[in-house]
Amino acid sequence: MELNKYSKRLTQDETQPASQAMLYGIGLTEEDLKKAQVGVVSTGYEGNTCNMHLNDLAAQVKASVWKNDLVGLIYHTIGVSDGIANGTEGMRYSLVSREIIADSIEAVAGAHYYDGIVAVVGCDKNMPGAIIAMARLNRPSIMLYGGTIASGCYKDKKLNIVSSFEALGEKFAGNISEEDYKGIIKNSCPGAGACGGMYTANTMSSAIEALGMALPYGSSNPAVSKEKAQECEDIGKAIRHLLEIDLKPSDILTKKSFENAIRVIIVLGGSTNAVMHLIAIAKSVDIDLTLADFQRLSDSTPLLGDLKPSGKYLMEDLFEVGGVPAVMKFMLEEGMLHGDCMTVTGKTIAENLAQVPSLKEGQSVLRPLDNPIKPEGHLQMLFGNLAESGAVAKITGHEGERFEGTAVVFDDEFSAIKGIREGKVKSGHVVVIRYEGPKGGPGMPEMLKPTSAIMGAGLGKTVALITDGRFSGGSHGFVVGHVTPEAQEGGTIAMVKDGDPITIDAINNTISLDIPDAELAQRKAAWVAPPLKVTRGALYKYAKTVASASEGCVTDL
Repeated sequence: MELNKYSKRLTQDETQPASQAMLYGIGLTEEDLKKAQVGVVSTGYEGNTCNMHLNDLAAQVKASVWKNDLVGLIYHTIGVSDGIANGTEGMRYSLVSREIIADSIEAVAGAHYYDGIVAVVGCDKNMPGAIIAMARLNRPSIMLYGGTIASGCYKDKKLNIVSSFEALGEKFAGNISEEDYKGIIKNSCPGAGACGGMYTANTMSSAIEALGMALPYGSSNPAVSKEKAQECEDIGKAIRHLLEIDLKPSDILTKKSFENAIRVIIVLGGSTNAVMHLIAIAKSVDIDLTLADFQRLSDSTPLLGDLKPSGKYLMEDLFEVGGVPAVMKFMLEEGMLHGDCMTVTGKTIAENLAQVPSLKEGQSVLRPLDNPIKPEGHLQMLFGNLAESGAVAKITGHEGERFEGTAVVFDDEFSAIKGIREGKVKSGHVVVIRYEGPKGGPGMPEMLKPTSAIMGAGLGKTVALITDGRFSGGSHGFVVGHVTPEAQEGGTIAMVKDGDPITIDAINNTISLDIPDAELAQRKAAWVAPPLKVTRGALYKYAKTVASASEGCVTDL
């Protein structure tokens, strides 16, 4: 089996002398030009904790690739820090970055004819962007996650990034001193690694391990650990094996593997963002994955993980009791996973898990089946006149399963934050934040700052929030996002007025604006679409090409 079936187009074709001259120029030898080339793509940059260490990991991966008689060549793509951008206009670029990441990984590997890809990724959009690119290229590929951050600590209280956001809500409510406010901020992020709860980064890393596109334990090995260093060392052997057996993403990404991924994130209490990201990944391999699939699996899968943001523990705690493989072993034994799905080890899920130790005896991170946090999943797909094409709710059971209230409407995130700060949001309100969808945002920013402000102000159990934007994996409370059609497209959410009654029913999976049909029709007839908020650049191109949230917010339909 020739391993260099792509790179030989440049390295072995005598009509490509300039290609070869450049490769000699970077230091490759004639013998090297006969070897398969692996593109090691890093999303590393210095500007945030999630990605600050990735270039170092990429260098370790490159060394491992060379040790296995392959040519490893590092290249780079971008990353946007959700933690830094959240609550600002900069957050519009977050979801857009997924497409830029996918396009740039594809572009370099396609242009340079790499035979395989290893993507070293950190923050949220890095992961689906990398997998989408791998699927498009359909060459042997492995994702290596940079790993979770360690917890912070202040005055004997365990902290994580959401602690900082919720401290702002406490400040708004006058419940925290300036000293403690700053103390929490300064101690929430003690070093390298992605945000520590079952937020979007750890959700997507877990989902992708369950999909079979990462090595076992890759999603739960901490960023700064001997286990993560060993994972980097193991990558070279693993990618060589994939090249030898020509195992490609299309051999791994199947409808059954997506069902495994969905069940894992439901059991662990993962982020609503996984819904759109998995739909987008599925589209890249022409698999039909819809909101109905998520609801079907949520109806038959319990929520067991007592993990933040709604629960007690962080990913570092799950690592200590056996990590994601131990959770998957438990799920396989209970009939919740398809064990015959292929993975990047060249073995099936069942084969990988056969020698994995079970969850530690006496652990409390994952509840037993007879004592679930919720007997069915927390990811609920809602439909109704407020979301004809669907919405995604995160209902863990802590916040109840039905909410009836009156609307208090804001046309952007910043107005909502101002309203919360000024006391306009009160118990019994349904906060409506609109014109924050894929086109209206544009970029469908996350509403972490408003949800954290609500929680910090002590309103988390008495206020609901709906939006055509997204939520961070760190958001919790009675929250409904991804409302489709979005306001910019004339969805019903654009027609809501202050004081309108709204019902959110996560038992019957409905969301409704409770006004007469004639009144709603009259409002729709009078509605005029506002102009896009941007007129050029990346955000404008995104707004003009992006599909709806229910279609994964892809830009290449």
